[in-house]
Amino acid sequence: MAVSVEGTVLEALPHGLYRVGIEHQREVVAHTPSGPGRNFIRVLVGDRVRLELSPRDLTRGRIVEKIG
Repeated sequence: MAVSVEGTVLEALPHGLYRVGIEHQREVVAHTPSGPGRNFIRVLVGDRVRLELSPRDLTRGRIVEKIG
């Protein structure tokens, strides 16, 4: 089961990756979902996003939706 958290996009990295800041001054590297059945999410630096983090590796995640 994935862990759901909210954060702010800090930096756009190459290959569709983003550096996202979450609570307690932690940063994770996240990507937007791709493939059939996924909606396109346009993400810019400074946007608030909801992430899903893997319980095995809490430093990488997937951006699920853009908030407001």
